Amino acid sequence: MSVTETKSLSSRDAIVSMFETFRLELDEHNDRRERLIKSSRDVTNLSKKNDHAKTLKAASLAKERLQDIQKLFAGFKGELVRDNFWRYQRNVSPGLQEYIEALSFTHYLETGKLITYTEVQQSLCDNEAIPFFPLSLEDYLLGLSDLTGELMRYAISAISQRGGRSKASEVCSFVRNCKADFESMTPYFRELRKKQNVTSQSLEKIEDAAYALAVRSSEYDLPPEILDDLVQRAIINTTSGDGKRKRDREDEFEDDYNNS
Repeated sequence: MSVTETKSLSSRDAIVSMFETFRLELDEHNDRRERLIKSSRDVTNLSKKNDHAKTLKAASLAKERLQDIQKLFAGFKGELVRDNFWRYQRNVSPGLQEYIEALSFTHYLETGKLITYTEVQQSLCDNEAIPFFPLSLEDYLLGLSDLTGELMRYAISAISQRGGRSKASEVCSFVRNCKADFESMTPYFRELRKKQNVTSQSLEKIEDAAYALAVRSSEYDLPPEILDDLVQRAIINTTSGDGKRKRDREDEFEDDYNNS
């Protein structure tokens, strides 16, 4: 065999070996990506169950489920070492944002306050306070933005209950402040700008229900049980998505009052 042929075979073997390395790296990448996507979906499913907590008792039970979610995140630690978190962030973000929404909602039910970035990051640490992975500011803000939709549902469901009207007013102010604070961040995060539209809709629904209640409460001296019934009808109109505005709901309130 000539020297030229020997060099050619050696070069061919080197190329084959190099592409074999590429194949192994791609297989490892795809396998890790699929594992993270599956785990992120599991986190999403568990987090959505937490969104149904409407009372402090339910919030206490929800904290146990949050611990189960944190165990899933602990499994991410080996997958997201060094720069891998930023490489696979898009695969992790959906579940992470759902978790932040559930965590922040439970935190609000217990404290009436917005959970901080540091508190969220601490919940994603092991017993030695070492983070499973870094928490990006974008995921933190997008998760909190989703919280406003859950707070809208919480306020609407509480408004007709005893003491719920003042609670709905508190939630309305809280969501309004959140929207104002998030607005300053929208130039830096494109997805946050999109979610601000949903936040505006959530705030409008709370305000519409509170407005209709305040108007009828001031115009008529209604017994509490009749007022609660009218409030429930207003809530149905607020959440039905039929496009009716405040004047339509006022007319229905007046018809109900005249017929009562």
